[in-house]
Amino acid sequence: MPRPYSSGIVPADVAEVWAVVRDFDGLPVWHPGIESSEIEPGAVAGEVGAVRRLTLADGGTVREKLLRLDDVDRSYTYQIIEGPFPVRHYVSTVRVAPVTATGESFVEWWCDYDADAGDEERLNHTFSQGVYAGGISGLAEHFGR
Repeated sequence: MPRPYSSGIVPADVAEVWAVVRDFDGLPVWHPGIESSEIEPGAVAGEVGAVRRLTLADGGTVREKLLRLDDVDRSYTYQIIEGPFPVRHYVSTVRVAPVTATGESFVEWWCDYDADAGDEERLNHTFSQGVYAGGISGLAEHFGR
């Protein structure tokens, strides 16, 4: 099972960064690849089970369900339930940790998924570089000081 991964440093205190990342409906604020987000009726953004509908910069849509939200670990886990990617059983986690030496934040983002072997190399690049690294860079720019 592939595990694409990206990480980076965000120039802000971990509490500030987690407050922004924690908002399951807030990706358009900091992720350059997300045009809009909407929590589907019946839930709120910080509630396990909430489903968000993301509109991507290219006009595509993805529906994702929040599986776990951990304020102590500063992480959440979600799954894709519908989208343009040829994946099965996609589950992803984003986590924010303090860089104690500098007062900045370390952000890491990864997923596990199943796909046809011929799609894995392209999907690994799309997730690790496009989605995760692009999002972490956007988050760093959001907090750029």
